[in-house]
Amino acid sequence: MSPGAYGRASPATSRNDVTSKLPAFARGCDWIGFAAVTGSSESGTCRQDPVAIAATQAENPNDNPVVEDRVRAHRITEVLPRAVALFDCPAESEGSDVLRALRYLVKQLSARRQPDRAHQIIVFSDLINNRGELNINRLDLGESARGRKIKELRDARLLPDMTGYAVTVHGFLRAKTSSPDRFPLLEGFWREAFESSGASTVDLL
Repeated sequence: MSPGAYGRASPATSRNDVTSKLPAFARGCDWIGFAAVTGSSESGTCRQDPVAIAATQAENPNDNPVVEDRVRAHRITEVLPRAVALFDCPAESEGSDVLRALRYLVKQLSARRQPDRAHQIIVFSDLINNRGELNINRLDLGESARGRKIKELRDARLLPDMTGYAVTVHGFLRAKTSSPDRFPLLEGFWREAFESSGASTVDLL
């Protein structure tokens, strides 16, 4: 699996999700990039360098599986500290801009894509996007209105290109800031948005 990805939400429960779920995800990756969901996700300074987990040709010229395992074991120890550090970035602006975080993430991943490998994105967020071009809390979630909004975002190239990515979201709607009647509509919106972005599978957990 190459590459993997990480997105941030707030409080302690999301940090616990990252701690418990990200290491297993990373073990299946050859390369992993990071993006923080903040109020200025694409232009902010809350950044962590990606981790190249698989051994390079120079590190393992003979494709020795023992060397590969040793390199991977060491590199994977770098993943969780970098991800958790994103929770401690100073606040740059209010709100959460999930779309821009995903766009920033996809820019990183696109440079590393290998067509013959599986590609996955793991997101730790409630997906309450309330900045930029999308304010979930004010969005008309009727079927036709949500379709128009997704088309508007796609036509303006504001949706990330997630073609072929399997997407898993942990913490979806965890904050429960919306009316319960909107929960299935919000799920429908995000599933349609991810699918419109090209995602191969979408799991909202």
